[in-house]
Amino acid sequence: MTEATTGAADSFWRRLSGPLKVGLFFAALGILLAIVGIFRGMVPLNPLSIFLALLISGGSWGVVSWAIATAAVDVDRDVAEAEIEGNGGNEGNEGD
Repeated sequence: MTEATTGAADSFWRRLSGPLKVGLFFAALGILLAIVGIFRGMVPLNPLSIFLALLISGGSWGVVSWAIATAAVDVDRDVAEAEIEGNGGNEGNEGD
């Protein structure tokens, strides 16, 4: 790949949020596991069955992991806001 292509892919990856990166990673992992299942003979070898196996496994793993990661980020943000409000906005001034 050229530097321009590498820079564009790097820029695209950096623009994605953390939960979306987690979702994409686990979607790829789900698709990989579906491919293993296809090769082991767990899926009939017709195009529709293969497509549905890839779509269902990748989609479910991706959506569920994205939702969990988004909830974790929201909870972390809420806890940080509660700590700031509970501290009266005086972070790091406990000893004054």
